Amino acid sequence: MTKKTIMSSYFRNELDKINKNSDNIKTINLKHVTIQQFEIIIKYIYGGVISLDNLDSSFIFELMIMSNNFLLEELAKYFENHLIETKASWLRLRFAHVYKASIQNNNFQDLHNWCNNIIAKYPDKVFDTEDFISLPESALVSLIKRDDLQMDEGKIWKYVITWGIAQNPSLPSNSEDWSDENFQSLKTTLINCLQCIRYFQISSDDIIDNVQPYQRILEKALWNDILKRLDNSDKQISSIILPPRKILIQILPTRTTESFSKVINETHAAEIASWIDKKSDIYSTINNPYEFKLILRGSRDGFTPEAFWNLCNNQINTVVVIKVKDTDEILGGYNPIEWKKSSSTQYVRCNESFIFSLKNGIIKNSILSRVKQSELAFCFYYDFGPYFGGGCDLCLLRGTDFQIDSYSYCRCYSYEVPIRNDDSRFSVEEYEFYNLSYWLELREMKHKSLNNTLRILAMSGFSIKWF
Repeated sequence: MTKKTIMSSYFRNELDKINKNSDNIKTINLKHVTIQQFEIIIKYIYGGVISLDNLDSSFIFELMIMSNNFLLEELAKYFENHLIETKASWLRLRFAHVYKASIQNNNFQDLHNWCNNIIAKYPDKVFDTEDFISLPESALVSLIKRDDLQMDEGKIWKYVITWGIAQNPSLPSNSEDWSDENFQSLKTTLINCLQCIRYFQISSDDIIDNVQPYQRILEKALWNDILKRLDNSDKQISSIILPPRKILIQILPTRTTESFSKVINETHAAEIASWIDKKSDIYSTINNPYEFKLILRGSRDGFTPEAFWNLCNNQINTVVVIKVKDTDEILGGYNPIEWKKSSSTQYVRCNESFIFSLKNGIIKNSILSRVKQSELAFCFYYDFGPYFGGGCDLCLLRGTDFQIDSYSYCRCYSYEVPIRNDDSRFSVEEYEFYNLSYWLELREMKHKSLNNTLRILAMSGFSIKWF
């Protein structure tokens, strides 16, 4: 078979602009690329090989951006599809950052469509994040002009004001101290946003509390019409009245009324989902966006390390829950990356994992403990069960049977806080392992395998420098 060779126009153009040095060598300086990142790129270029095992989602995201910058479109598309199909949880956690990247580059169209589908139903994924104020104006305008944006109009107004003020850091912190020039600066910044607000859908309380303090950024005729409508909703006005936003009726797939678990209940599942999405408020049981798909149940499939790895090896985005024998304790952990069976102890890095203890019986409060030593998030070994942390923060250790042998324990080391009062060993009454998928994922993305081997023609005198 004849191998297909593809020249990177990025490197070709860069080399064309560079003169050879005294040793007849051309050097391209890649100031913002790490050695590890470029090793992955170069292995693919020269060998057609890509391995994303044990790589953080953020690292893969940067690889996607880098591949696109290098004009390696097919490779960038591979990373894009990989993130959408296997790292959806991470994409949602970093939604504003991801969305910003998708709108800054037309090549990430699948990612942009994925983001838009989420935004329509969950605008807080963008608005209620630290990255919100860094959104480019075009992105904000494209959001607030949507008829299907599922957010109260008064809340949209407050977010728009917050964004506008953030773009003018010299403004006094108290708007009561603002000069006419200050208001004019904000008005100029928001000129394209203000026309997208549905002013006549804002409640009277929000008009008085949140719009009136900034009335000077509105046209006088518009503000007068807003006041007229407050006094009489039927009064004729000259301002254009934009229609109310469309309220989407979200129909979740029917959930079985039969208990889905022998360890946790729906409230527990909603609490775990809230921790995954880093929500300050706990999801209600009817709004839990995750489906918990049972992969393993100890009483059904066995309590041995062998049973665990037979069913759970290569699983991704998972939760394990454990009922401690002879107590009310329910322990567990979340792993967004892949479980990989290993013949030797292998510690694995992850930034988003956590362990927990759930409220149950005499246990009055749940405990959440996020990873603090990400390089020791997990330990994979064929003779262990689930193992979180470098010091066994939560682990089902070797033994013939987790249910009989008291080899399991929790000792705080790599995670923020202990999830048990002591580090005594325990046996397992029941445990379950779940794969999590998003109920409301509005996409049908299929993995597109790379059919061609991407190669770069050997370039005489080509060298790389890192700074």
